[in-house]
Amino acid sequence: MFERITPTNKAIILANVGMFVLQLVSGNMLLQFALWAPGSGMFQPWQLLTHGFLHTNYLHIFFNMFAVFMFGSQVEQLFGARRYLIYYFVCMIGAALMYLIVVSAANLAASAAMGASGAIFGLLLAFGMGYPRSQIMIFPIPVPIRAWVAVILYAVAELYLGMTQIGGPAAFAHLGGMVTGFVLIRYWQAQRRKPRR
Repeated sequence: MFERITPTNKAIILANVGMFVLQLVSGNMLLQFALWAPGSGMFQPWQLLTHGFLHTNYLHIFFNMFAVFMFGSQVEQLFGARRYLIYYFVCMIGAALMYLIVVSAANLAASAAMGASGAIFGLLLAFGMGYPRSQIMIFPIPVPIRAWVAVILYAVAELYLGMTQIGGPAAFAHLGGMVTGFVLIRYWQAQRRKPRR
């Protein structure tokens, strides 16, 4: 099954798993690479990227990497390896910036954020836009639904979780990944339509 994963997507999964193993071995040594709010005194610019390769526990990395496995290869085939990698990292940065904006605006207590979820929500959006009629299963709906419907349901759910504070600032980070992905896809589409001189 693993051999069907596209090369860049396989590298992303292996990098995440490798970093998680390093986390287990090093204990709290890698916390400097999590995303910290500027007010914490621990924020560093590199955390906009490095936070996306850290995970809090086994379930966190399992579900995140399962999502990368499910959607990433199709998105890589759609975009090509180079653009896929750019897209993944740009969505990750967009999610991190949204997290920082929400934490700062709400004056929330400084806590470290980590995980690839922001980039994954960008992947989900790209999959839904690229393969809108594909049927996928999402928790907790027991029947297959169209990919574009899944994207809308996830976006609405994250907005609800963020507005009600059930999901905390992480819910807005997920939306940040989606919005960033949407803007980048539209930009690429506009560039492709632009007449060559």
